Amino acid sequence: MKYVNASALLPDALVKELQSYIQGGYIYVPADPAHPKRWGEASGYRQELEARNRRILSEYQGGASLEDLAGRYCLSPSAIRKIIYQK
Repeated sequence: MKYVNASALLPDALVKELQSYIQGGYIYVPADPAHPKRWGEASGYRQELEARNRRILSEYQGGASLEDLAGRYCLSPSAIRKIIYQK
């Protein structure tokens, strides 16, 4: 988790109010349960996997075999098959 300086993010009045409760410490602000993030959205890992899957599909369409792709991406041939035939 990346820390953000409160004074760079919040209005001065709110920073002053928070300072009356805590100074120089860390505070965790939980996410609003009404707006949950999907798996991997916060870390960016979902986007990395989607980009990898697009590369796999492109290489397969370019003539690479399932076994070659499995070895190159350290995945099983059945995992490669799922990526290729999804949607």
